[in-house]
Amino acid sequence: MSELRLEDCVNETCPWSGDPVAADSLTLYRGQVVGFCNTGCRDKFETAVSAFDAKIATSEASRV
Repeated sequence: MSELRLEDCVNETCPWSGDPVAADSLTLYRGQVVGFCNTGCRDKFETAVSAFDAKIATSEASRV
């Protein structure tokens, strides 16, 4: 995976804290670079998204 860049980030402030995003706290979400103020906020987001994605996948599979 290529390195994520701050200038490609879709947001300027962390959605959890409201603080400015940091270059070491970026992640890729739905093909877009999303930023957070620190790696803890980034990791919290990644954990939450993974949990929801798993629930959605399970729900969709049960409908087939």
